[in-house]
Amino acid sequence: MTIQRAFTGTQWEQKVGYCRAVRVDRMIFVTGTASVEADGTVHAPGDAYAQAVRCFEIIQNTLHELGAELRHVVRTRMFVTDIARWSEFGRAHREFLGDHPPATSMIEIKALINPDMLIEIEADAVVAPTD
Repeated sequence: MTIQRAFTGTQWEQKVGYCRAVRVDRMIFVTGTASVEADGTVHAPGDAYAQAVRCFEIIQNTLHELGAELRHVVRTRMFVTDIARWSEFGRAHREFLGDHPPATSMIEIKALINPDMLIEIEADAVVAPTD
């Protein structure tokens, strides 16, 4: 069994003790990904669509680091603070994953770690043996 870990260097990785993603052989598990900039500030406060796009950009970069692509994503979980904005979150999901739609869930939650964050996304991927 081969295990690889990817880190983005956010303050929470060290404070909480986790990594952005773990690849175990062909399976990749991307942890909850919030809409943050490299300096740790929240990207686009108040803009649900832009925050979802930023989450998917981070996920995409992490997958690439571990030798995968968005087409390998088989499941996503979107944790949102306002389910009424589902279409904004869903638009970004479709733009990034619509060509190879995964199983997904969108769950409304009370809050995220920063009140300006509107969405956090998890993703699971499986890389085919021929990829």
